[in-house]
Amino acid sequence: MSDKPILPSGGSIEPVELRTALEERYLAYALSTIMHRALPDVRDGLKPVHRRILYAMRELRLNPEGGFIKCAKIVGEVMGDYHPHGNQAIYDALARLAQDFAVRYPLVDGQGNFGNIDGDNPAAERYTEARMTETAALILEGIDEETVDFRPNYDGRVEEPVVLPAAFPNLLANGSSGIAVGMATNIPPHNVDELCAALLHLIKHPNATIEKLVEMIPGPDFPTGGIIVEPRAQMLEAYKTGRGGFRVRARWEKEDTGRGGYQIVVTEIPYGVQKAKLIEKIADLMSEKKLAFLGDVRDESAEEIRLVLEPKSRTVEAILLMESLFRSTELEVRVSLNMNVLSAGQIPNVLDLRDVLWQWLEHRIEVLVRRSTYRLKKIEHRLEVLDGYLIAYLNIDEVIRIIRREDDPKAKLIAKFSLSDVQAEAILNLRLRSLSRLEEVEIKAEHDKLSKERRELKQLLKSEELQWEHVAGEIKETREKYSKKTPLGRRRSSFADMPDIDLDLEAALVEKEPITVIVSEKGWVRTLKGHPDDISKLEFKQGDSLKHALKAFTTDKLVIFATNGKFFTLEANALPGGRGHGEPVRLMIDLEENHDIAELFVHDASRKLLVASTGAYGFIVPEAEVIASTRKGKQVLNVSEPEEARVCVPVEGDCVATIGENRKMLVFKLDEVNEMTRGKGVILQRFKDGALSDVRVFKKSDGLTWLDSAGREFSLSWSELKEWVGERAQAGRVAPKGFPRSNSFGPRF
Repeated sequence: MSDKPILPSGGSIEPVELRTALEERYLAYALSTIMHRALPDVRDGLKPVHRRILYAMRELRLNPEGGFIKCAKIVGEVMGDYHPHGNQAIYDALARLAQDFAVRYPLVDGQGNFGNIDGDNPAAERYTEARMTETAALILEGIDEETVDFRPNYDGRVEEPVVLPAAFPNLLANGSSGIAVGMATNIPPHNVDELCAALLHLIKHPNATIEKLVEMIPGPDFPTGGIIVEPRAQMLEAYKTGRGGFRVRARWEKEDTGRGGYQIVVTEIPYGVQKAKLIEKIADLMSEKKLAFLGDVRDESAEEIRLVLEPKSRTVEAILLMESLFRSTELEVRVSLNMNVLSAGQIPNVLDLRDVLWQWLEHRIEVLVRRSTYRLKKIEHRLEVLDGYLIAYLNIDEVIRIIRREDDPKAKLIAKFSLSDVQAEAILNLRLRSLSRLEEVEIKAEHDKLSKERRELKQLLKSEELQWEHVAGEIKETREKYSKKTPLGRRRSSFADMPDIDLDLEAALVEKEPITVIVSEKGWVRTLKGHPDDISKLEFKQGDSLKHALKAFTTDKLVIFATNGKFFTLEANALPGGRGHGEPVRLMIDLEENHDIAELFVHDASRKLLVASTGAYGFIVPEAEVIASTRKGKQVLNVSEPEEARVCVPVEGDCVATIGENRKMLVFKLDEVNEMTRGKGVILQRFKDGALSDVRVFKKSDGLTWLDSAGREFSLSWSELKEWVGERAQAGRVAPKGFPRSNSFGPRF
């Protein structure tokens, strides 16, 4: 057998590069997907399949006031005449247009099971029936009056509209989503009342800014309601660029169940979320123990959504429970905005809010001009016929004679009365019963009425101002029909700011219990339950003893200030408990062997601290700035050997007292100390020998207080302290009588 391919007679093989062939074919596919499948037209907001469904329904006379017809019949008409794709794809698109939870302003009025918010599919097309809604009729209004272009269908037998007249701003009102090749679109639905307000403003002020338009269109309006928590600035930016997104949360309320208990009832869920899958996801997370605050979830929905969430404990705060659910489940979603649409049905591009509104207005002007031109032609044709009728009535006897006697009455009439072909044909088609005197009067009245309408139409076509007035009038009618006062037009989605809470879920999971943190001289740490008054009987390893005993709670953060000037952070609930000696703190933080713990205290983010080194350099630092996110700690006070960090005290007052190892004390105003987040600081007190021993911040009005070695409290008023009052960086004077030999003011925290 020959290996040569069998060719058609006279045929030849032409070599084509695979890359070229693939590029050409893929480009053709991409263009087809972009132009004829995935992207909506900015003018009517419809994709080809939706446009063909509505047009086919109109051809079947499924008007809002008419009867219903089987969806199988509609799908068959659409598939046979306009959309040569699978019947399931067409039916899915048809069914979605009838779902009031998926489409803000449904275009199809469905009868039967069209699916539900749980995600259940519609019944088969042979069981469901449909007709158009008032909204769909508005989109098709005027299609028989040459308002839009038509093109041959896929096999050339019939024609279909390129775009619909769209007396309803459907693109933004109902939104759209689709994935093409190399591009996608996603436009959430909006409120028609607000859209009409913005359109009317744009007609009056064609150069209106997007900021002004967003005042009238504050954000999307989803059919399922919900609360939009996206910041205003970000929503404005999204409308300016045509790209962005909106965070939408479920609407919930707290219901008391008695005896201090409560439950959360969710009444609206975010757009596009299937309720059954949402509940299934929450149940899965509960079984995986990832929702520690939630005790139970159940669906009590009937016609209205009612999703009940029970907390695990009545001590759990409702807002904390909901915030944890918003983070973990689809009770909060992000609806993206990508206004990628076809301009003039030809050019895919991303438009901003103003461009989308303006291009729809331009389309309405074009529809008005074409409709008026069509009406003008009809009127002129009718007037021509009426003129012929009037001539016939004025010469009725002669007309009858010509019709009865002449072989070619039409030609004779034209010659005798100077009639046009249209007029002569109309006279010959007159019925005898129309030759009454009354009919002549009615013809004259109709002639006058049509003449007046013709003048008005000619004025309209000449005046751009009148055209805009007419379009504004149509928009006002639409606004009245879809007013926020109507059940369909009322705004369903509301706006709110994100709750201002610092949600630390891990910390929130910790039950708040009192503990006492024990740190030994050798750096072993452990916790005791409760706040015991007597800790003298605590046992330590041989040669070790108590260094710090701190009363805290399991929910607290503990801050360690080390002699190298670093701050370390520990979670109180993570510290070892029990009867043992605990664990070395160096296993929890990276503290060098040649450095030690200088201070330990419970974190208070609202407080400020004064830190100082043995060299008497120091500064004030906000306590929120000292929290370390890693075990390596955070360097705050810079020290160089042989000096080391020694003092960390809370700033609670307006004066500072410092004392050195040489027992000299200095008092000065707090204003003289700088506030920083890191550094060496300023000199607090000068020493010829020795180092800084302790610092205390106090209120001038309260005086300076310290504890002696026996734990007794001593205090000096401001007048008694005058001897030691000076300015920062002075040497100071010998401490007052009775001051402890330890050169310490006592406990710092």
